Amino acid sequence: MNNYFKSAYLFGVFGGGLGLVSFFTLSFFREDPTTLNLVFGYVIVPISIYLALKYFKDYSNQGFISFAEGMSVGFVAYMLIAIISFFGIWLFLTIDLNLFELIKSSKIDTLVQSRDTIISQVGQNSYDATLESVKVMSKIDIALNDAIWKIIPGLFFTIIISIILRKNPN
Repeated sequence: MNNYFKSAYLFGVFGGGLGLVSFFTLSFFREDPTTLNLVFGYVIVPISIYLALKYFKDYSNQGFISFAEGMSVGFVAYMLIAIISFFGIWLFLTIDLNLFELIKSSKIDTLVQSRDTIISQVGQNSYDATLESVKVMSKIDIALNDAIWKIIPGLFFTIIISIILRKNPN
């Protein structure tokens, strides 16, 4: 079983590490690194999943990979990416309280500046509820949001990449 998921562990940790590096780097250049970090996540997650599945197919499974194997290896890879990102971002925000306050105030400012547009699209009650939820946002909320936005595209990309790379022995 360990051999089965060796590539998932390897590239999941690699992808999670890259996700953390992007968050840390962006935090030095931007007041709110969370939004741009999500964009990097959309690049890091599929590349890591592809590399994990390709490595598994070529080096652990004699050139073959079924859809189920691809889904299993991909699941472990994107979950590792999400877990590593979650704990890394949470830890970083716990250590650097100033960054957490900057992110929170940036999100509140964005809501206030876009008030009229948001109200016209979703209504006053939704806007008020969103503003209140951002005001009481915690470090875990930011880390969890990042992790969720690694899991959702991870599932999507795993399905597509598993279908593309699928090759069963005849």
